[in-house]
Amino acid sequence: MSILPLPAEKGKRTLKLALPPRPGKPSHVVIIAEVALAHDGSLGMAHAFIDAIATTGADAVKFQTHIADAESTPDEPWRVKFSPQDKTRYDYWKRMEFTPEQWYGLKTHCIDKGLYFISTPFSTKAFNLLNKIGVSAWKVASGEVNNKLLVQKMAATGRPVLLSTGMSPLEEIDKAVEWIKSENVSFAVMQCTSSYPCSAEQIGINNVPLFHERYGISGLSDHSGTIFPSLSAVTLGATVIEVHVTMSKYMFGPDVPASLTIEELAILVKGIRFIETMITSPKDKNEISRDVQELRKIFMKSVVTAVPVATGTILQEKHLAMKKPGIGIPPYDLDKIIGKRVVRDLPANHILSYDDLEG
Repeated sequence: MSILPLPAEKGKRTLKLALPPRPGKPSHVVIIAEVALAHDGSLGMAHAFIDAIATTGADAVKFQTHIADAESTPDEPWRVKFSPQDKTRYDYWKRMEFTPEQWYGLKTHCIDKGLYFISTPFSTKAFNLLNKIGVSAWKVASGEVNNKLLVQKMAATGRPVLLSTGMSPLEEIDKAVEWIKSENVSFAVMQCTSSYPCSAEQIGINNVPLFHERYGISGLSDHSGTIFPSLSAVTLGATVIEVHVTMSKYMFGPDVPASLTIEELAILVKGIRFIETMITSPKDKNEISRDVQELRKIFMKSVVTAVPVATGTILQEKHLAMKKPGIGIPPYDLDKIIGKRVVRDLPANHILSYDDLEG
């Protein structure tokens, strides 16, 4: 698969997204570690996540940018009442806010660690903040798929757009894709199920190839808290993988059950790169066989004498056995040997050759 590099701006690292497959062209799955709000409002913890993710081989760090008064009303209900610290969900959003200078520091840290910096804006105000700072790509949250104004603003920047689809039917996804395509930018449609954690029955992995066929490029945003859906998605053609991460399964926060630990993320990255190498290194079965000729001699068998055989004996099955190494007459030629007369005395365990036989 080919890679589309978008023009890099000064001081900004731009994400590369894979285009539809072209025979013989290698691919590189983009692996995004979603911190989201796992930092729990601690700037120091947010930076610690960047350091930890950088050790795993992942490509990108993704945060969420919430500005309470631009996103929510004070009466917004809790999805899950998890916080003993925050009286309302609005209070929680407020506590998750960083200043523009702090966001810029997080972006710079990502660049220093060789990581793409991504953050999902949940309002036009958050978009404006991130657009000034500069992101490698935009992530459209599942709850923003029908927000035409916000989606169009993201696409109009020329940066890649990752469209999450956790709550949308195909008709709604189609509309959002058209808004994005109208700006002629690179994009990926991410299969996602807005369930935390997401069970195997809810993953909808079948939508990865469906999206690939329908939109030209697909990915998976996974909330299972395991590595399995992402590995499966890559074998089905996903070119972008996003998973939530946590420092520990014992950390505080609503997304912890749906997250991978840093150690699990490292295993996932290793697994995806292994799968990529397999997929982009097709091997003809005959070529594989030729490559292991020496092993064939060691592990396969030859026709040998099961007992001592005198000159002139007409070979029968009782005279023969199949034993290693595989350097003589192969067992599949046994029918060519039975009924043949031997031309010399042969000891037991003699590896037969056609020179031992008459005619």
